[in-house]
Amino acid sequence: MPVQFQIVMFAIVAAVLLFMLYNVLGKKVGRQPQEDARLPQTTAPGQAAPALTPGVDPVTAAAVAGLKARDPAFDPARFVEGARQAYETIVRGYAAGDRDALRPLLTPAVMTSFEAGIAAREARGDREQTEFLHPPRADLELATVKDERAIAKVRFLAEMRSTVTPAVGEAATEERRTAELWTFERTLGAADPNWALARVEPANA
Repeated sequence: MPVQFQIVMFAIVAAVLLFMLYNVLGKKVGRQPQEDARLPQTTAPGQAAPALTPGVDPVTAAAVAGLKARDPAFDPARFVEGARQAYETIVRGYAAGDRDALRPLLTPAVMTSFEAGIAAREARGDREQTEFLHPPRADLELATVKDERAIAKVRFLAEMRSTVTPAVGEAATEERRTAELWTFERTLGAADPNWALARVEPANA
């Protein structure tokens, strides 16, 4: 085989291997907080594309229909934005020990749990401050009705920096990435239309 032909063949093989390597290493693993939700195209040829709500995938949008049947005023986009604001307020409020800011946003059971954590930190004499490195990402995963309770689950992905200052010693700062599933609830037809956090559990990134 001529030497020039061998060189060309080696170059082609190297290019293919580099392309395959880029496809593996060039992709980010997990959802990134700064990325917008990318929704798959589900419209059949010749059909008009349905309006997609930011943060709501088509499967969840179908589930939302059950809640909208009981609560026509439910707006997924507005809810997700409100949930994101509540998330930031609750995270900062817990770090600061601000019970007044937390109480209207939590169910009594969650408030009791949060107060226990705040009291334990205060007993140690620690002070904590939390800031978000990027706007947290929020994705609506479930919106449904059980009995007379509206239930909505939101997956939050966030990067934050927490600084803990002990009563004695130097402050310690930690940056971390969190993935959590928050469940919000409210009673249909109640005078108070606001949602309250009813549960927090870890989630996959």
